[in-house]
Amino acid sequence: MINLVELASRIKNARKDRNYTLDDLSARSGLGKGILSKVENFRVTPSLPTLVKIAAALDMPMEKLFEGLDDKTEVSILRKGDFKQVERDAGESTIQYYDLAHKRPNRGMDPFELIIPSKSGRDSAKPHEGEEFFVVKQGKVIFTIGDDTYEMSEGDTAYFDATVPHCVNNPHDEEARLICVFLERGK
Repeated sequence: MINLVELASRIKNARKDRNYTLDDLSARSGLGKGILSKVENFRVTPSLPTLVKIAAALDMPMEKLFEGLDDKTEVSILRKGDFKQVERDAGESTIQYYDLAHKRPNRGMDPFELIIPSKSGRDSAKPHEGEEFFVVKQGKVIFTIGDDTYEMSEGDTAYFDATVPHCVNNPHDEEARLICVFLERGK
């Protein structure tokens, strides 16, 4: 198993370091802009041929792309303030994602703290691979999955199939905070 969040982050950072847009990377790799966006936002697990094309388009050796992603430490401790902000779906969401386990490169779960500012959230419901769990730690949110909508408050939890389009919004006057765990199937 490799850390797909870190892999996605490496690809996005390498693209930005080269001042490439998604359109540029698409033209250089022969891959669609949509699939590249999904890879960068850890919504899909890229196949090996896709990764080969991305690495070649970035002039990046495959070894560099994967370096350290399969390392496994016994324990990973992060202190408050050490969390790493991860960009996801820029322009479509005001949700701030903080990786709570970025020092453990090889992990089966991807835990995040989500901060949803007042009167904001995600523009539209989106699916991704795997399963997801979250607990509302502060505030209230509106959780939409498929055709169902739920008002959720502090202490409420949801566990669901993430391949069903879903989103979280905060229409309230106070910021909301969630602890969310992504689990890709097969991990």
